Amino acid sequence: MLTPLEIENKKFPTKFKGYDDVEVDTFLDQIIVDYEKLYKENAELKNQIEEDKKDLDHYRSVERTLQNTLVMAQTTAEDIKTNAQSRAEQIIRDAQSEAKRVTAEISKEEFDIRKRTEELKRQFDVYKAKMEALLISQLELLQDKKDEE
Repeated sequence: MLTPLEIENKKFPTKFKGYDDVEVDTFLDQIIVDYEKLYKENAELKNQIEEDKKDLDHYRSVERTLQNTLVMAQTTAEDIKTNAQSRAEQIIRDAQSEAKRVTAEISKEEFDIRKRTEELKRQFDVYKAKMEALLISQLELLQDKKDEE
């Protein structure tokens, strides 16, 4: 692409019955001004395109990072949810197992208490029978003493 300076410095040889030099120079001066504007605008637009490409690359990179982060967050959330469910199920199993153990222990204690109560009742009945027999024997002795007198 020609630069404005190359257009400005371009000289054409003159020939007999050629164009009017002043008119050609004036027209070329107008072209140079317009071309210089377009040349600068083109350079600015190229720079802007390069900056926009860099920004676009940056935003694409940010988008990929955000997508990866979102996927990772979703995966982590699912893992946490799965772990929480597993932990909850384990807590429930442990609680049920503990409840069974405590229930069995209480049932055993209840059985032992009932057995001990029955044993104490039996011992009381034996003691009561012995006391009754002793009292009867003592009454008979008293009766015999009274009858002897």
